[in-house]
Amino acid sequence: METAFSDMLIGVGGVTPIKVDSVGKRVLTSIELFAGAGGLALGLEEAGLENTLLVDNDKWSCETLKLNRPNWNVECEDVSKIDWKGYKADVVSGGFPCQSFSHAGKRMGFEDTRGTLFFEFARCVKEVRPKIFIGENVSGLALHDKGKTLRIMVGVLRSFGYNVQYKVLNSVDYGVPQKRKRIFIVGTLPGFAFSFPEPTGRLVTLREALKNVPNSPGSEYSEARRKILELVPPGGSWVDLPEDLQKKHLGKSFYSGGGKRGMARRLSWDEASLTLTTSPGQKQTERCHPDETRPLTVREYARIQTFPDDWEFAGGVGAQYRQIGNAVPVKLAKAVGKQVVAALQQTTEKRASLIYAQASEVYA
Repeated sequence: METAFSDMLIGVGGVTPIKVDSVGKRVLTSIELFAGAGGLALGLEEAGLENTLLVDNDKWSCETLKLNRPNWNVECEDVSKIDWKGYKADVVSGGFPCQSFSHAGKRMGFEDTRGTLFFEFARCVKEVRPKIFIGENVSGLALHDKGKTLRIMVGVLRSFGYNVQYKVLNSVDYGVPQKRKRIFIVGTLPGFAFSFPEPTGRLVTLREALKNVPNSPGSEYSEARRKILELVPPGGSWVDLPEDLQKKHLGKSFYSGGGKRGMARRLSWDEASLTLTTSPGQKQTERCHPDETRPLTVREYARIQTFPDDWEFAGGVGAQYRQIGNAVPVKLAKAVGKQVVAALQQTTEKRASLIYAQASEVYA
């Protein structure tokens, strides 16, 4: 009788059966597009979601995912070629790139976004119909094309029946030793209440983050650039150089407007890192070690993005930097993921109580 009652508890009344683990706990599942090196997926996993499918078309990113999680179902494929019919998941997530929509109409629909990677994300949401979706992007999306791009995205997703909210979150507020702003677009079906995570109120400095960091490869500066950066103090940049060297290092940029503070930039031990890019040695976005005159290493990059030390990255040094620099910080993803799980579990508990009551009536 207990087995029959258990079956009734998860499948009575035509309700889709709930997937449970070996101890009967509800398993919450997710599908991720544009998975990259796994920062978002790992954070969601740590929050309590089971990744059932991850899609990316970058060879090294796919190798990284398979290397660290051999049990994950990884599709190294162009997302436009994925047929979502038959797929089901509680959550769909993905960091689709920011792209303009070429059509000029004020009321753009889903089909009008075809040809963009947002369209592929939206197509997955429409066909899989998860309870909650998470879209992630650069913070500049909020202002892209004077806000029109974001308005179109939100409008399309709302047309699928979702309540959509968005917010720019700064990674440094969620245990990440990095000032990195990202916009999260979260949609929920009726009955699910999501709220964005509250800041932790604690700053993790570079000193704390890089304590006992493992040795690893890294890029190097040219001799000329190394001599320049040796003159820059921790937390400083090109403005700390003598004027003649400022002009020499910046070239024509010296006479331009703002946007130069990333040049000849040395990080500070007692602050969080600046936003990591896909290469620590790029002139416009220099990320020099606080003490040593060199770019940050691969493992230092990974620590700042809050990847665990045992998370390996496939490919050469350049490919590893690129994967890490493009990733969602794991702890930021976990903070958002915990709120998603809370929303799912709260509604699931109410649903389970209703089903339990229905089952009790049947067996009364």
